[in-house]
Amino acid sequence: MGGFFGITSRQDCMMDVFFGVDYHSHLGTRRGGMAAYDREIGLQRKIHNIENAPFRTKFEHIFEEMEGTAVIGCISDSDPQPMLIRSNLGTYAICTVGIINNADALIDRYLSFSGGHFDAMTGGRVNTTELVAALIDQKSSFADGIRFAQNSIDGTANILILKEDGSIIAARDKLGRIPVQIGKNEDGYCASMEEFAFTKLGYEKVRELGPGEIVELTPDAMIQLANPGKDMRVCAFLWSYYGYPTSTYEGINVEAMRYRNGAAIAERDMEQGRNADIDYVGGVPDSGTPHAIGYANRTGLPFARAFIKYTPTWARSFTPARQSDRKKIAKMKQIPVHELIKNKNLLFVDDSIVRGTQLRETVEFLYDNGAKSVHMRSACPPIMYGCKYLNFSRSTDDMDLITRRVIMELEGEEGMKHIEEYADGKTERGKAMRQAICDKFNFASLGFQSLEGVVNAIGLEPCKLCTYCWTGKE
Repeated sequence: MGGFFGITSRQDCMMDVFFGVDYHSHLGTRRGGMAAYDREIGLQRKIHNIENAPFRTKFEHIFEEMEGTAVIGCISDSDPQPMLIRSNLGTYAICTVGIINNADALIDRYLSFSGGHFDAMTGGRVNTTELVAALIDQKSSFADGIRFAQNSIDGTANILILKEDGSIIAARDKLGRIPVQIGKNEDGYCASMEEFAFTKLGYEKVRELGPGEIVELTPDAMIQLANPGKDMRVCAFLWSYYGYPTSTYEGINVEAMRYRNGAAIAERDMEQGRNADIDYVGGVPDSGTPHAIGYANRTGLPFARAFIKYTPTWARSFTPARQSDRKKIAKMKQIPVHELIKNKNLLFVDDSIVRGTQLRETVEFLYDNGAKSVHMRSACPPIMYGCKYLNFSRSTDDMDLITRRVIMELEGEEGMKHIEEYADGKTERGKAMRQAICDKFNFASLGFQSLEGVVNAIGLEPCKLCTYCWTGKE
């Protein structure tokens, strides 16, 4: 997905932005970048590949190369950024978070009516952030241009712009699917996706931008360029998986939501008598762990870490492009605690079940180390649709999803007409899909959190949440 962080200040703020961007590393693994404005030097920019080394390692010498009193940076899971743009609006740096589903149509339209051009990437693809900038530049002001871009884009675009006068423009996407937080200290203002990224640096939260809201930040003030819209569809999956435990979105903390969510799953299992023989409850690390703690606290069953992820030197398991490499890294990271596995009935809570490839290997690993049985619970409903707003997984097709593949095996194309039934564990089709997944992965039992359950655990009105990956409804 990705995240960004920026500061405009009376003081040099390279160090603060360095740490602020690094605090977004859980959101992306491909590219890191920073752009800075200095009154004497002007705009500067540096981008590094971070697939094989963390952001802070690649940028630890940035203070010898750049300086500035206004700086933006980003972690990107897609294209290199920030981009430096020279246009009718002046020279500026820009980074974005989101996805554009109609990029080809927008490129054709832009090229046809303007005679312009793009810097093509490998395979002729255009950098998404450059495309957003081209759309913004169709208008005579940044505010009008950002609104034009967001209204033209099918998808999502959070935008952070560093102008050549040292001010920063921050814009939340029009339906607020991704948060943008504003902070302040005695020297200036900052914009960030993650609130904790600036509170750790001594900034106080001013507020969270509303859907479609645009603000301009200077060291002295926050100026509203566009009012927030009334409709919001913030991504519910942020709380289930993507959000860092200390993150708070729309006033709701991620870790606390996961405890509530795990407790709700446990209550349903207790009503159905599905956890009577469990020896230990554990989470599939890392984001499954707080859901499992909530489950264990509610049931009174002991929580245990039956295996540990060895993370000091291994990159995140989904970083490599090749599935075979991801599988190898996932295997190398799992270290068993034999005393907690052998001859034990184990129940694990995972944040979600997407493709299921690594989960299958985790279960095999547990059985290979002597587990008596492995029960699995998903902290969210079955994922039936690939996300088209945040690009949260590498899936490029709905048939990459384990749910879709199982439905195809059970019923062929006819089954695709009954997705809603398959999502519901109370229906015959829903029960059949769950049993088929159990059989594939050798689960002793499988349960998914309900849509109602996860929405209640978040605590926002359902109409304010995006649940597209579960329901297919926008």
